[in-house]
Amino acid sequence: MRRPILQVPMILCGPIIKKTPGPEQLMSSLRTLVHSIDSFTDVSGRLLAWLALAMGALMALNVVMRYGFNFNSILGQELVTYLHGCLFMLGTGYALKSGAHVRVDIFYRDFSPRAKAWVNALGGIVFLVPLCIFILGVSWNFVSESWAIGETSSEPGGIPAVFLLKTLIPVMAVNLLLQGTAEILRSTLVLVEGEG
Repeated sequence: MRRPILQVPMILCGPIIKKTPGPEQLMSSLRTLVHSIDSFTDVSGRLLAWLALAMGALMALNVVMRYGFNFNSILGQELVTYLHGCLFMLGTGYALKSGAHVRVDIFYRDFSPRAKAWVNALGGIVFLVPLCIFILGVSWNFVSESWAIGETSSEPGGIPAVFLLKTLIPVMAVNLLLQGTAEILRSTLVLVEGEG
């Protein structure tokens, strides 16, 4: 007995063609994605916190060497700048996740969780995502030119890697965009599923 012609491709492609995920599976995937981004942000934020300790210790060492032993290190001073840049530029995602960013919350603090979710989702979509894309686009040539010439410190004895410091700008934009996406998705889950 011959099979109908249309049935043969379905038999061959059956394992490849999958059913479209249902709403529960989609929500579960979104929760998993948000959790994964949050975990990455938590780990990176906790690691970055150690830079504050290193920066403070290095600043103290620079002061002791300068005023106690009359020895000035350009390398040490620039290293403090690099650590400071890493801490604040790469810590933006963690600040967003933990709510440590500046928020004008005259009205926001009294909103219901659903209203807060609307504000967070719309704020992320209208302001945060376009800002991150803008920073990424504007900084790209600036950073790539610095890499092309292997830009170094203008100070003798300084760190010969200014291009690495400038690279923090687009990396910050990507990091913030990633956590911003998680915040938008979290707000979307609140709007779809409720407060829980």
